[in-house]
Amino acid sequence: MEANMKFSRVEIVTDNAKLETLLSAVGQYGISGITVYQVLGCGVQYGSKEYEGGTKETPTLLPKQVAMVVMPTDQVDAFLKFVSEELYTGHIGDGKIFVSDIQEIMRVRTGEVGIEALEPQKH
Repeated sequence: MEANMKFSRVEIVTDNAKLETLLSAVGQYGISGITVYQVLGCGVQYGSKEYEGGTKETPTLLPKQVAMVVMPTDQVDAFLKFVSEELYTGHIGDGKIFVSDIQEIMRVRTGEVGIEALEPQKH
């Protein structure tokens, strides 16, 4: 393992209807580990399918999903380009992607750390 390898967490927030597209994109990219959780939220349009800037209204929370993957930081830019192209429709609700640094990764059962904790186990 490369001692200085850096990792990033990529969180993709999308409409629930895009789950299959998202899972397919992640699989096509070769990522084997993903966590998906259901959430409620809204963007700048406050839960409306239309956006009028400057309006002040009570937000309507819409069902969404957040998919989280962890990967080597040097792969993030290519992954973002790939997954954003797969999810893009040009309409409100295409989603947001957040990237943050990961300090450490550990597979609890084996104690493996770093990239070994992300890779399939060798028997």
